[in-house]
Amino acid sequence: MKNFTRLFDLERSQRDGTADSPPQAPTRENGAEVTEISTATHVYDTPSIAVDPLVLERERILPPGATGEHGPAYKLLRTQALKRLEQLGANTLAVISPCAADGKTLTAINLAIAIAAASGRSALVVDFDLRNPSVHRRFGFEPSVGVEECLAARRPVQEALVKVSGYERLTLLPARGRVEQSSELLSAVRVGEVIAEMRNRYANRIILFDLPPVLQADDALAFSQHMQAALLVVSERLTKRADIARSLELMRDIPVIGTVLNQSRTRETRYY
Repeated sequence: MKNFTRLFDLERSQRDGTADSPPQAPTRENGAEVTEISTATHVYDTPSIAVDPLVLERERILPPGATGEHGPAYKLLRTQALKRLEQLGANTLAVISPCAADGKTLTAINLAIAIAAASGRSALVVDFDLRNPSVHRRFGFEPSVGVEECLAARRPVQEALVKVSGYERLTLLPARGRVEQSSELLSAVRVGEVIAEMRNRYANRIILFDLPPVLQADDALAFSQHMQAALLVVSERLTKRADIARSLELMRDIPVIGTVLNQSRTRETRYY
């Protein structure tokens, strides 16, 4: 299978930038911390949510700074991914998988945390899995505005952005709920406008798109016109070789920078 390059085995023992906004001191409004983002026409308040550490542990989300037992693996993935994105002149990365439960959403979130921990980098996670949005559930909150409203109702992207307390330079753009006709929405002209706005706002920000499984919906293929690069996430326990080959065939026009292998049966040999 051409282009099937394993970056490394991730989560062997798991089951399964520059500031993202202009640097300003956070303020408090009704007890919640907010960060002001100045634009040419309006001042938006990006809410900063506080997440229960037990929720983060349950969802296997890395601590701030990509520390912890599994931090080194994601930092290795980060370094390799950033190098390949730089070679492509890209600042967006679609995180895809052949089927459900391969671990793409967790990979996208933890990779973003690792990228945000790098000096001079920031990261934005966009939940474009509009058939089953789960980024907000991973962090245990309900967004007041979803990215689908930015696309369908043309609400400003800034209204849907969310910061996570303790995670500097990490921003989320969640979806609120399941969207019917999601592939049509992801192939609309408005999507290109939103992506261009996000790409051009901060030079050192990497944007990660969490998309539905390639073989279970046409969303990823419909969105492929906007992909600069993709990262394929597979599960040793669940993903079939034929599904990997079919996914790569469908994404043959997109630079797949590598693969992440989840749920590996191989025992990890520790160096440190």
